Amino acid sequence: MVIQKILGHDISNLREMFGTLFFGCFMTSNLILALDVCGSRRGYVLYESVSKPIMTMMVKHLSEDVSFSPCLQTAPNTRIPAVNQPYRTSFHFQPERNWMNGPMIYKGIYHLFYQYNPSGALSGTKVWGHSTSTDLINWIPHDPAIYPSQLSDSNGCWSGSATILPWGQPAILYTGIDQQGQQVQNLAIPKNLSDPYLLEWVKSPNNPLMAPTPINKIDPNSFRDPSTAWLGLDGRWRMIIGSVRRNRGMAILYRSKDFVHWTKAQHPLYSAKDTGMWECPDFFPVSNSSMNGVDTSMLGSSIKHVLKASLNGHDSYTIGTYNHDKDIYIPDNGSMESDPRLRYDYGRYYASKTFFDSAKNRRILWGWISEGTTNGTLDIMKGWSGIQGFPRQIWLDKSGKQLMQWPIAEIEKLRRNQVDMPSMVLKGGSVLEVSGVNATQADVDIAFEIPKLDKVELLDPSWTDPQQLCSQKGALVGGELGPFGLKVLASKGLQEYTAVFFRIFKDQNKFVVLMCSDQSRSSSNLDYDKSTYGAFVDVDPVNEKLSLRTLIDHSVVESFGGEGKTCITARVYPTLAIDSGAHLYTFNNGTQNVTISRLSAWSMEKAQIRARESDVNLSGAGRRRRERNSVFGEWVTHDLDSRLTLTLKNYVSGIFDKATL
Repeated sequence: MVIQKILGHDISNLREMFGTLFFGCFMTSNLILALDVCGSRRGYVLYESVSKPIMTMMVKHLSEDVSFSPCLQTAPNTRIPAVNQPYRTSFHFQPERNWMNGPMIYKGIYHLFYQYNPSGALSGTKVWGHSTSTDLINWIPHDPAIYPSQLSDSNGCWSGSATILPWGQPAILYTGIDQQGQQVQNLAIPKNLSDPYLLEWVKSPNNPLMAPTPINKIDPNSFRDPSTAWLGLDGRWRMIIGSVRRNRGMAILYRSKDFVHWTKAQHPLYSAKDTGMWECPDFFPVSNSSMNGVDTSMLGSSIKHVLKASLNGHDSYTIGTYNHDKDIYIPDNGSMESDPRLRYDYGRYYASKTFFDSAKNRRILWGWISEGTTNGTLDIMKGWSGIQGFPRQIWLDKSGKQLMQWPIAEIEKLRRNQVDMPSMVLKGGSVLEVSGVNATQADVDIAFEIPKLDKVELLDPSWTDPQQLCSQKGALVGGELGPFGLKVLASKGLQEYTAVFFRIFKDQNKFVVLMCSDQSRSSSNLDYDKSTYGAFVDVDPVNEKLSLRTLIDHSVVESFGGEGKTCITARVYPTLAIDSGAHLYTFNNGTQNVTISRLSAWSMEKAQIRARESDVNLSGAGRRRRERNSVFGEWVTHDLDSRLTLTLKNYVSGIFDKATL
């Protein structure tokens, strides 16, 4: 069996191990898996060798009332103070300190692995941070799961994905930066399958499994982010890796019979000219007849496929057909280069990854939201950088033309103090405050109806760029129908606010709906980016309501228009509209009246990030005992300015048997 060759265990013992792991997880939330820890690689400071500091310490001596994240840069035995800053989020995942990007999820207990820089709040040499959750809302941080320890990742452990092998065995493929600074692909598996927290991981002695060579002509600086693998009808695994050749972005295809020995296909799964480097590629099936998600290896007549790539600062995707006989992907309409309109999000959202949640038969999307600072010094001053977007369920729209996205239902656990407003006419030029809600931490759901569509501004044929159109026609520029929507994180006198709104235009015999997120007045501080984002929404205002749902969390504003057809995420940093100084308004700056048919708002509780009881006292002798028994060898712990040096002694016999077919 393939799994037996990889693990080197007797298969009967393996089944015994899974009797606890798999069925125990299935009873609570089943076995979940997917992973990505992607992000921008600009400005990396690579360590010269594995002997450089990987992390400064492990978290020690924490009381229950102290929130923390893994691998903080703090001296041993130091109590970690809670961070109290107006821009830290309350229900979006982010580290207590330092720099992070890109996500993964894994098991049911959900696992979130993410790129993390333990050395500071700017990009640098990465380890894999690790947190777990039972509800995707409240998290338990753990020690880093993967860190530089081999020649193939001595300069950093970058992005990757996880795959469930037969019998439920998880395996992680990730990009390492080797001693020459090349991007290569490595494999790791859990040391102890009976540990539901998967705290320790073992790397293959065969690493790197895939590397640039003169024969394959792969650019060693553009070869990263292996995807979740899928199993073909011929019994071979496939997965893709992002790359570029002569500005032609591509998803390089690899195949394997044993998940250890990989062969590059003669052709990419798909490529597109003039798109540049493809980061964090993702390839997965969606049902064309249901909102339910499907396993990554699913094929059939009721299945479409989605190919996504992170490029040019956005996550673009196409919907199409996967020809599994030829191992090629064919977009239904257009391509990455000719039809770039399909994006997960039209704002500050990047390096995303989906996974199939088999417990609830859904596919969930995670994305990285970067800071909106124009000066890295500000990130250093506040001590952290980057957050995860709130997890979204995604499915194929009934039209088959695009994906739908919506915050996962678990968010409702955090709702408090519901405020409902009755249906009313919102006259042109009016502003109405929504009171009784914590305006810095809220979930707002509003829907508009348009009573009359006889007076509508004509859409100029040159207005093809929605973001530029939103910049030209911001919240202060009145029109016929619009702008109307929400002003969030607003000061009392409206000196500061972020406006999320709609405009309606007439284009020949149809109406066009524009959705904007205008940050131009979000802050009086000039050191923050205040871009305006925009996109067209595929809704018919004649027969449909215009819905807008917005999640407000101190410095992040995630908005979902048209029941999730269009999403825009913003980072904002008000100076007046913070804490009790923040207000929430609905407004109509057009000349025509609109009707609010629905408005509900909730104050949101703070998500919990806390240690497991068994983790709180992992310091001292107990901690060192666990480290001495580690499969990797010994952690050598020094004082204050010390480093943790990883010595690779011997791998446990048989854990990584060299698989042969």
